[in-house]
Amino acid sequence: MQDHLIGTTVDGRYVVRSRLAKGGMSTVYLATDRRLERDVALKVLHPHLANDQTFLERLSREAKAAASLSHPHIVGVLDQGEDAHIAYLVMEYVKGHTLRDVLNKQGALPPRLALALIDPVIEGLAAAHNSGLIHRDIKPENVLIAHDGRIKVGDFGLARAISANTSTGALIGTVAYLAPELVLGQPADARSDIYSAGIMLYEMLTGKQPYSGDSPIQVAYQHVNSAVGRPSEAVPGLAEDLNELVQWCTAADAEKRPVDGSALLTELRHIRTTLSDEQLDHRQQPAATSLSHASTAATVAPNPFSNATEAIATTASPTEFISHQSNPTTIMAAGAPSFQAPAGAAGVDTRPPGKRDLKRIERQQAKDRARAAATPVRPLREGNPRRRGLIWTVVIVILALLAASAGWFFGMGPGGPGTVPDVKNKTVAEAQQLLRTAGFQSEPQDVFDDDVLAGLAVGTRPESGAEVRKFQPITLFVSKGAQLFPLPDLTGGTLDQAKTALNGAQMALGNVTQAFDEKVPAGVVIAQDPAKGKEVRHGTPVALVVSKGPQPIPVPDVRGLAQDAAVKAIQDAGLKAVIAPETVNDKSVPKGSVVSQAPANGTLIKGETVTLTVSKGPKMVKVPSFIGKQATEAKRELEKLGFKVEVNNILGGFFGSVRDQNPANTEAPEGSVVTLTVV
Repeated sequence: MQDHLIGTTVDGRYVVRSRLAKGGMSTVYLATDRRLERDVALKVLHPHLANDQTFLERLSREAKAAASLSHPHIVGVLDQGEDAHIAYLVMEYVKGHTLRDVLNKQGALPPRLALALIDPVIEGLAAAHNSGLIHRDIKPENVLIAHDGRIKVGDFGLARAISANTSTGALIGTVAYLAPELVLGQPADARSDIYSAGIMLYEMLTGKQPYSGDSPIQVAYQHVNSAVGRPSEAVPGLAEDLNELVQWCTAADAEKRPVDGSALLTELRHIRTTLSDEQLDHRQQPAATSLSHASTAATVAPNPFSNATEAIATTASPTEFISHQSNPTTIMAAGAPSFQAPAGAAGVDTRPPGKRDLKRIERQQAKDRARAAATPVRPLREGNPRRRGLIWTVVIVILALLAASAGWFFGMGPGGPGTVPDVKNKTVAEAQQLLRTAGFQSEPQDVFDDDVLAGLAVGTRPESGAEVRKFQPITLFVSKGAQLFPLPDLTGGTLDQAKTALNGAQMALGNVTQAFDEKVPAGVVIAQDPAKGKEVRHGTPVALVVSKGPQPIPVPDVRGLAQDAAVKAIQDAGLKAVIAPETVNDKSVPKGSVVSQAPANGTLIKGETVTLTVSKGPKMVKVPSFIGKQATEAKRELEKLGFKVEVNNILGGFFGSVRDQNPANTEAPEGSVVTLTVV
């Protein structure tokens, strides 16, 4: 069925070209921005969302927040608005495919490829988390891979706006990737995105999602009541570090996950550098059941609920809501079992143990077993009852002191809870003093930051507002300023080549102007600002000057001028004058003057040639004598020869006879005057 929006213009600016995709909340079109003459992705929301004014106000705020986030791995939000009954978002158009397409085509990916694909996703999430933005709907469909290899995360801000518009506790997201706390109606934070990214990494490593079911509610139940398995159980031979990474991200208890994208990105890159080539290139062994790909498109879908952003419902409708009741830990659904968040849900510690830690634990356990074996279970001889009573008294006193000490330690002492203060934009000394006042010890760590001046605090890990034990070390991030990168040389190539180079360097295209250049062909970049090699931030706009080729020169008209004057006029215009070897007679142009030129008009390029033809004056013609003949006959014959005739009548020229002629019987220039005296 033909889409009625295709071919129309939205808000007088966006010309809809074709439909790219359709989901549970919106339809995405390829459109052209008439004002800026560029292709964009136009996301048009479904009518039930577009007709709610409260939601549109919320969407506007979220779109502005997302638009303020500029990062090479995040799809930019360019515009948001309403046109009659249409509510829309305008986003950067990334021409390519999605991570879902890659998974459908290839199934399980080798760890090297999986880690390389998810690295820019986590980097984009880290930037968003540092800016206070949460995605809430991380899934392969929202990971866009451009034809030139750039990877970007899309749909920031939309899920949050939609979830805020639903009934209290209603859940928005893709069920296969939802964090347990979202299922239970608890607030989302950066760790909710980390959980979704962990589920996505599991799918990339194994080719399937960890949970499946006949309905969304069954999948949601497993998120809350089950622990994500080890990827190596599905793909034997995967490195243990990958098991630990996935289970760290997908811990049911959010407190046991990485605190944000930055924390995960650090561990992810550490693992990539420590795994061997054999571990990174490990591939899944062929299974009895293989994926079948059609010649035109892959149609593999690991889970029937994996492809659309949807609201989980108690019915079979693909896009509905589950409303959380007053008890935030229990969900009741018609026709489905009730379930609770498990107390102490399965998960791993916030920092996955390395191999050294495991070996140290094993050595300590061996020592404890040896010590226990060497300790007698009963004394060799009975002691004095009074002595035993004294010993028990001492033991009780010691235990009481230990209990009091433990109470002090975990209450008011170093083991007590404390809230991490906000230290952003403070000097290092001020930040450390704030942390000491709150009872924490901090360790500074230098990081690049585009927004915070060098030498000032960027933030902490755990982040400000988190409640942690005071003995837990706090990492204080100190800004080194914006990270700078040298600009490539963009001159000498075409404008399209310069754009490709800017994208590769993660820079922006600035103003493009044109200028004439006598040596550089049209369409070639002749200058850039900032200049090549200058170190600037990612995303810096670079202005370009493109050659229009040599400047055209109007050809001056020098016909009728003397030869020397004509040559000078041609040369003064920047052109070259050439005299034709042949001269020509011309009765109207004096000898030595220009009678014609080629070209006679139009434009030429500097240094090109104008050919001048010079006159040798009128040709000489013999003048016959008509004395004694009738004046009318004489005049007629003389005019045939090219002369001008003047008649001088004497006594009225009664007889009409030529009495005298000047000149006569000699040669005269063509076009000259012959005088006849007539009586």
